Amino acid sequence: MKGLVAPPYGKGPLAEVVPSLLAGFGVPGMTDVLGIAGPTPVCLLLVDGLGWQLLRDHREDAPFLASAAGGPISAGFPATTATSIASLATGVAGGEHGVVGYSFAVDGELLNALRWHRHGVAESVDLRSVLVPEEVQPRPTAFERAARAGVDVRFVVPREQRGSGLSRAVLRGGVVHPVLGLGDLVARTVEALGERTFCYTYHADLDTLGHVYGPGSEPWRHQLRFVDRLAELLADNLPRGGALVVTADHGMVEAGDRIDFDTEPALRDGVRLLGGEARVRHVYTDAPDDVRVRWDEVLGERAVVLGREEAIAAGWFGPRVAAHVRDRIGDLVVAMRGTAVVVRSEVEGRLSALVGHHGSLTEAEQLVPLLVSTGSV
Repeated sequence: MKGLVAPPYGKGPLAEVVPSLLAGFGVPGMTDVLGIAGPTPVCLLLVDGLGWQLLRDHREDAPFLASAAGGPISAGFPATTATSIASLATGVAGGEHGVVGYSFAVDGELLNALRWHRHGVAESVDLRSVLVPEEVQPRPTAFERAARAGVDVRFVVPREQRGSGLSRAVLRGGVVHPVLGLGDLVARTVEALGERTFCYTYHADLDTLGHVYGPGSEPWRHQLRFVDRLAELLADNLPRGGALVVTADHGMVEAGDRIDFDTEPALRDGVRLLGGEARVRHVYTDAPDDVRVRWDEVLGERAVVLGREEAIAAGWFGPRVAAHVRDRIGDLVVAMRGTAVVVRSEVEGRLSALVGHHGSLTEAEQLVPLLVSTGSV
């Protein structure tokens, strides 16, 4: 697959981060695959959208992060927030936890997993009562297992994430500390770090500015400087012997060639539902062979189009795919190469207008940092 890289599941993906850290707390069943277990307490800071290549390209804007120990790991597929946070929280890939993209089919609904709303419709339809988050993702989380072993698990997250569908699906097992901005994010995290605490802290704004202005743009670089200072503040306020671990959920590319599903009859013909996002699409169809021929003709070298079973066999969704997850994966799975995107100008107008996108299997999207700093105060 020229220009694409399959995630190295079992050899250092994002799903191994929390189990590796919890091995340092002695949580049963947790193994330090990544070699990062050690000091406690731990603050795991997830910076949404901080790709490894972007960090290296703009290291002068992030001197603290650029000098921290560590290197790149793989986000997993699709390289998108909902899937990555589910993988981080459960310790398994999308094929097992079942959050297989930004949007995907579940029980006849097209679920937007970030908002837990019906995707592709003008009105906002909350699906939490129809697609109960704890049932859509029923696996025990690594955080729940840690709490049962006596670890004090805390979540420092934006206020709007408290009680959200995705939080209910994957951020189970800890106490939520909702925050409004960078100031109380630092304060709540520092307050949370007791002797046997695992604190998951999330920051979203870098991703937002990458989407709106483009990764590497001037607004994005200014935000990266704030993120670098955020990480430095957290590291400076760690308890003696504690650790700050910084990672991300995906990288990002600036969209180049835009192919519009809503205005291209050859792409629409025979498609029942279209999930995913601009860089990776789940295509649901009753005629996969015919639809695949048309998508291949339109997209050519700009994408790899695989059937569901081929994508599973290629390991895109991890080493195992649970029976109840298989139908959530598109009959066809489309991974974009280069900077091409498949947008929906009519149905996904706001998303289609974004500059930055992610989700596919390029190194720019797949590689994220795993950085460790230890406290001395």
